[in-house]
Amino acid sequence: MEKTLSIIKPDAVARNITGKVNDRLETVGLKIVAQKKLLLTKAQVEKFYEIHKDKAFYDSICEYMSSGPVVVQVLAGPDAVEVNRKAMGATNPANAEVGSIRRDFGESIERNVVHGSDSNENAVKEIAFFFSGIEIIE
Repeated sequence: MEKTLSIIKPDAVARNITGKVNDRLETVGLKIVAQKKLLLTKAQVEKFYEIHKDKAFYDSICEYMSSGPVVVQVLAGPDAVEVNRKAMGATNPANAEVGSIRRDFGESIERNVVHGSDSNENAVKEIAFFFSGIEIIE
């Protein structure tokens, strides 16, 4: 079974829609095998997103992701990275497919409800950033 990281972002946590997001993920066949709620420091977010530090959105995403609690989770299933990315939809909710998480719940390109790993390689790194092996229960 493949694994991927999912983060339910501060806007979704504040709107109390984490259950709705998780329902969508489970409906497409993903299993939540680890989950915790965190309030990340700006330094932690900067380290997590350091791959993007030369991009224009880096400062704003770091500020935003440290602005309130997030729910980080490990999802497992066949082709988990791809299945999760399809369930999330395009980064910009206005361009996301009807029925996707971002289309149905996203407010803007930044306040788009969820983050998901974009490759198996990044999934391994991102999962290790937040979870130790004993926290992942399959």
